[in-house]
Amino acid sequence: MQAWRRIAQYCRVNLYTTVLPRGPGSRYRRISQYFSIILYNCYFYGFYLRSIYQGSFKLVPCPGFNCHSCPSAVFSCPIGALQMLTAYGTCHIPLYVLGFLGMIGTAAGRIVCGWACPFGLLQDLLNKIPSPKLKIPRALTWLRYIILVVVVFGIALITGEPWFCKLCPAGTLEAGIPLTCLNPELREMTGMMFSIKLGILAVFIILFILCKRPFCRTVCPLGAIYGLFNRVSILRPKVDHEKCIRCNACQKDCPVDLKIYDGVCLSADCIRCYRCLKCPTGAVSISRRFTAE
Repeated sequence: MQAWRRIAQYCRVNLYTTVLPRGPGSRYRRISQYFSIILYNCYFYGFYLRSIYQGSFKLVPCPGFNCHSCPSAVFSCPIGALQMLTAYGTCHIPLYVLGFLGMIGTAAGRIVCGWACPFGLLQDLLNKIPSPKLKIPRALTWLRYIILVVVVFGIALITGEPWFCKLCPAGTLEAGIPLTCLNPELREMTGMMFSIKLGILAVFIILFILCKRPFCRTVCPLGAIYGLFNRVSILRPKVDHEKCIRCNACQKDCPVDLKIYDGVCLSADCIRCYRCLKCPTGAVSISRRFTAE
């Protein structure tokens, strides 16, 4: 009798995962992602002026990964701000930026990665292009912490140059290419360094098509910072293991290829997109807790 019940549940899961619509939660998340792009980059006049906005809002970091050198960018990139303060500032511990990120992380972990990151949206959209899909080894997810410590802080402090910003593919896409196209004098100054930046961007675009969020999972230092708060955040996913039948519907729909029933919802890899709430058996919910696990 138990076996037949399991078979019935499995068939019901296949039916739901095939015909179930994406649901209002997914629509809200996509709207939030598009809204974040407009909010971070609402200075459209910058494209007309062919220059970068230098107003007082540039002192405020935005929550998501967005290059502050984009002609339309209003706020600073958190990683860019950390780099600039570490490389050029008199204070080598930019506490106000870390405090800003810490408040968001304490409230909801990596929710910005899933709901308000323009570069994350780009990866989601490009991954929809039909192609062979590759798996990213979990061991590579530790690379983003090495980049955070060594490149964002260490090399910037030693050399006095923001090297992550210089090579960042988001910066090349949002700032390097537009500014070079808009300013003929900048095109004359491009050289080997700009070619390297274009090459890095091209490699990542190919990876975006082949893999689920490769930049978020292996490189992004902002995701590394937010991920440190996943285990202690107030809002977090919760799995009812009595309802869970391990059908892997959550993994198929997860932007970072996680099986939520393995406990990874508390790990630094979960981007808190909450697409797993569409679980056909209702095993996933949102927990509001004030204690670490």
